[in-house]
Amino acid sequence: MMSAPLSRRANASVLKAATLALGLLAALPALAKQDDRNKPMNVENANSFNGFQKPNSISTLTGNVIITQGTLKLTGDLAKVYFDAEENISRIVVTGKPAHVQQLDDSNNLMQGDAATLDYDNINGIAVLTGNAVVKQQGRGEAHGDKLTYNTQTSEMTGSSGTDGRVHMTFLPKNKQPAGAPAKPAPAQPAPTGGK
Repeated sequence: MMSAPLSRRANASVLKAATLALGLLAALPALAKQDDRNKPMNVENANSFNGFQKPNSISTLTGNVIITQGTLKLTGDLAKVYFDAEENISRIVVTGKPAHVQQLDDSNNLMQGDAATLDYDNINGIAVLTGNAVVKQQGRGEAHGDKLTYNTQTSEMTGSSGTDGRVHMTFLPKNKQPAGAPAKPAPAQPAPTGGK
């Protein structure tokens, strides 16, 4: 029986550990603003536009593109906007140096992502960041890899890396009161009412 070389087995173990760690990061509750999906999507800036809103069509925005929907913001050099059969925006693919996505969660913590290409599934709320991908979640940590997939509805994240075979992550500790810090004052008690 032949076994895989140690380096290949070690890389597989690192990849399994990275996948588990990303799952743990996702297990912490931090859902994207739930009402963002019910708000209009706006193109706030683009140097040029080619296309129109019709069933199963694609419109192209170029030059300093800024797209917002509630607290969701996508920016880049070029964006392709895909319309489905009902003329709803189904997908947006943004490229840039880098393409950028950001959104607040229901606790007002900011998630930010950067990559060469950002493929945002507007129906399911899933962003796929490819090429030097970085996702930072305020108060939770960050992940780096060649490809990161971020679910804006659940904050679940997966990642992979082809260059060095590793996904790099940083997990922030929960806020705790430092040792030796004064305790929070007890709530004020009402003054006794005069009576003998």
